[in-house]
Amino acid sequence: FFSPPTLPDKTLLQIENSSSIMSTTEAETKFGLFEEKMVQEGLSNAAILAFKNSYMALSSGSSGMIPEDSIEKVSNVPYLEGDIKGKFESGTDYLAETVVLKLNGGLGTSMGLDKAKSLLNVKGSDSFLDLTAKQVMFMRKKFNSNVKFMLMNSFSTSNDTLSFLSKYPELSNDPNLELLQNKVPKIDIHTMEPAKWDKNPSKEWCPPGHGDLYAALSGSGILDRLLSEGVKYMFVSNSDNLGATLDIDLLAYFASSDKPFLMEVCERTEADKKGGHLAQRISDNRLILRESAQCDEDDEKHFQDVTKHQYFNTNNLWIRLDKLKEAIADSGGLIPLPMIKNPKTVDPQDDKSTKVYQLETAMGAAIECFEGAGAVVVPRTRFAPVKKCNDLLLLRSDAYIINESFNIVLAPERNGIAPLVDLDSKKYKLVQQLDMATANGVPSLIKATRFVVKGYVKLSSRCIIKGEVIIKNSSDEIKTLKARIYLNETVDLTHEQGLGPLKIDVVPTKPIEGQKPGTSGLRKPTKTFMKEPYLHNFVQSTFDALKATGTDITKGTLLVGGDGRYFNSEAVQIILKMAAANGVRRIWVGQDGLLSTPACSAIIRERGPIWQKAFGAFILTASHNPGGPDADFGIKYNCENGGPAPESLTNLIYSNTTSISKYNICTCFPNVDTSKVGTMSVSALDMSMSVVVEIISSTKEYVTLLKSIFDFDAIRTLIARPDFSLVYDSMHGVQGPYAKSVFLYELGVVNNAIINAEPKNDFNGGHADPNLTYAHDLVKIMGLNSKGHAIAVENVDKVPCFGAAADGDADRNMILGQQFFVTPSDSVAVIAAHADIIPYFSSQGGLKGVSRSMPSSGALDLVAKGLNLRFFETPTGWKFFGNLMDSKALGGEDLGPFICGEESFGTGSDHIREKDGMWAVLAWLSILAHYNNDPSAKFVHVEDIVKSHWKTYGRNYYTRYDYENVELDAAKLMMNHLRNNFEEWSGKTVDGFSLAKVDEFEYVDPVDGSVSSNQGIRILLEDGSRVIFRLSGTGSVGATIRMYIEKYESDPSKLELVPSEALKDLVQLGLNMSKLKEFTKRENPTVIT
Repeated sequence: FFSPPTLPDKTLLQIENSSSIMSTTEAETKFGLFEEKMVQEGLSNAAILAFKNSYMALSSGSSGMIPEDSIEKVSNVPYLEGDIKGKFESGTDYLAETVVLKLNGGLGTSMGLDKAKSLLNVKGSDSFLDLTAKQVMFMRKKFNSNVKFMLMNSFSTSNDTLSFLSKYPELSNDPNLELLQNKVPKIDIHTMEPAKWDKNPSKEWCPPGHGDLYAALSGSGILDRLLSEGVKYMFVSNSDNLGATLDIDLLAYFASSDKPFLMEVCERTEADKKGGHLAQRISDNRLILRESAQCDEDDEKHFQDVTKHQYFNTNNLWIRLDKLKEAIADSGGLIPLPMIKNPKTVDPQDDKSTKVYQLETAMGAAIECFEGAGAVVVPRTRFAPVKKCNDLLLLRSDAYIINESFNIVLAPERNGIAPLVDLDSKKYKLVQQLDMATANGVPSLIKATRFVVKGYVKLSSRCIIKGEVIIKNSSDEIKTLKARIYLNETVDLTHEQGLGPLKIDVVPTKPIEGQKPGTSGLRKPTKTFMKEPYLHNFVQSTFDALKATGTDITKGTLLVGGDGRYFNSEAVQIILKMAAANGVRRIWVGQDGLLSTPACSAIIRERGPIWQKAFGAFILTASHNPGGPDADFGIKYNCENGGPAPESLTNLIYSNTTSISKYNICTCFPNVDTSKVGTMSVSALDMSMSVVVEIISSTKEYVTLLKSIFDFDAIRTLIARPDFSLVYDSMHGVQGPYAKSVFLYELGVVNNAIINAEPKNDFNGGHADPNLTYAHDLVKIMGLNSKGHAIAVENVDKVPCFGAAADGDADRNMILGQQFFVTPSDSVAVIAAHADIIPYFSSQGGLKGVSRSMPSSGALDLVAKGLNLRFFETPTGWKFFGNLMDSKALGGEDLGPFICGEESFGTGSDHIREKDGMWAVLAWLSILAHYNNDPSAKFVHVEDIVKSHWKTYGRNYYTRYDYENVELDAAKLMMNHLRNNFEEWSGKTVDGFSLAKVDEFEYVDPVDGSVSSNQGIRILLEDGSRVIFRLSGTGSVGATIRMYIEKYESDPSKLELVPSEALKDLVQLGLNMSKLKEFTKRENPTVIT
């Protein structure tokens, strides 16, 4: 999208398949299919007309050739330097009538990019877009004129670009910043009809090239708006050409000349002879562009004669907008540009998918559409695009500097002459390859004349290149260029020592379907992860996403650990080898490969020193899902704030998994013994680098943090009471070592109070999910059944006063009193109501804000209202809480200290960015210690505290029905049935219940403004009761349908009903309205909470 597309081959402008040649009538008929598709997509009439022009050219069989005898050389072209500069009235007089537009629709796929090319770092930490923004703001300040600025984005670059520019409010707050490029259908080569690709309908569309500028301006109404605002002149250039700035002398010349269209051109050299050139058509004396594919073989020598055809298009254009509007009207609503045809496959990653044509046009070709169009010769400093890694390395080097205007210019020492850089085109084709080779910096080129690299060589900023230097490496592994001065010499590294255990093996791979992370990472059957390259693909896609979003993984530390489930140990070793191959230089691993999810968050946030701070973590867990070879495995990535990766990152990870072609791994990296705390260093044979792996205590930082939050002395006093006892169930998950550290070693609990505390890779055959169904050992000890009802016991005094359980990765919790079950929604509400007895909150002036997930009961809402706390309702997923917790750091208000919770047994605060099972348990023990600080008084039980809470705030009767492993299609049909009846049910009476509203929850994040749609279907009753349906994303197979039922009761006489009785009519309402049994063929839920 950044310069006129290079035509693939001159034969490609001729028709490969006779089926593409049609009569005008047949072509008109078939184009009707395209028109219908484009209208349905909401595309403008201007876009449709422009595409029709290209389609009719394709179907006519036109060759598009421009014979040499039909053109002549262009002469008498003025030069900016010499003919124009300083010779016209000040261009500043025209700034108010001028708009600068940067073409920003390209992804830079030829260089391995999958986001806007303009977001690529080009100088230090500045991207093309950074420097463009700074140039515009500098120009506005310098000339005291609010020069209009626009970006022409494509559907592929719009979101990333606008999000990135939010750091420049002066630009991003302009509602007219974006001109959105159109998209056009791909054409099935065999049928000449719109291509179909049901697997991913978005691949049926493609960008139409930057020639779409004219249709986009016209069809969007922006052309008319600009003219109505008095804007007359438009300067257009590519976003990767930082030399193309608004030149005041050129503006003055263009405005004075009264030309409708002006093209900046450069003189061709021998290096440019195979590229297109400017010419003059003999028949009408108009200027035209001729590309190599439009030149017959017999005319090749003339085409490449740079003394005859002297100029090439820089793609820097000046357009008179009023003349553009006239030209569009004169041509029937379009600018008729020559068609460029690109044979492709509908899915670029699938060579076997339908063969298609993608039609494009080039905006520079419009020069032939304007009577009186002109050209101006500009110096090469105005043409500095980045097309290859050669260009990028040169700009990143010290041969170029950024001046006060934020232009990239040659350093003064270069005397206007840039060094020549020639990198091996195979080894440095992709930006990722260049970044890896220059991870230790870019070599100094300020005194170089020519720098050639043949083969793959690792460079650094301490390599000083002077004169002409050639580096060779004919071996099959990367070699390191030693730090020293290189002066007019050739260096052969082929037989030098290599990286040894740090040798990077690039392994070819293919995308694997279904690697889309859910709310808590990627979870699949263990055997799926064990089959190579399933884990490898996901890990590489994550590293690629981190690099693409600006995380420097060569600095700081990567944290790795998991919940100890089957395949945990093997996965740790794979990640270590891949981390080393991707440039990570320091890694922390939990002892025995074990780290709870909350401990990971704590270590990321708390462990130092600062130069070793973790930039993120791979956490190997499927949370509360079963473990074992025939069960589930999972992986998630947490960021530098300790929280789960945001949706923008997980979306990029998933996108990478759909296009991945290779992964990096140091196959020879030794396996690491994780059983003992200590440090090992793995060095390259050439001693150019090393990777440090430190096995750290799984519990130290986390327990230290907990001790700073809670009053452990008060809890010890509670535990020492003869009338108090507790039992804690780790369910053979990762919590075992933490339970021992906290309860046995810190608080002095008797050993037999800690049960199932030995981590097992299959959770001892159990299901480590802390609920009434699966935590059966604990539930029985606490004198309850699987419905939470008290059962007959011989002596109630022998039932422990307090019980709790954790799930596989220790982020969830279940709280039980003596023969009493505390619902998760009640639990977080009670904790919030008593937060100020916990030092963490009281020392910070008390609790300030609370939040719950939408399906959780409204118990927390009532506490927030009663205590005047900020309250937020979010979708399910801890990452939404994390944004609220980080509000201040993200430029919003300070909402902390903060408490949040989910009905799915997740509770926590802003001490970390994950839910924290141990935190919830210690919070409850703190509350018990508060009520039982007088050893002579009658013991106040969990049940007493909860019932007292109900008397103050009322009770939210609540239950959740889980239907696990439901056929996915059946689950989707049921949800669509509900959606189809929103309007029918809202405001009506159904089964005797008055419905206020039926809708689908949508969340607008108050911190970053992001919108999360389709977050659960809500049946909201007039009396405040709710029935919620949601598909859970935490299962590894099929779907889990969750139905949530809630009813609020404030009548003191009705606070102790049996929940199943209080809610049975609402349960039936939900089943009837959803037709759940009919769609799923399930009579009963798998789990009732």
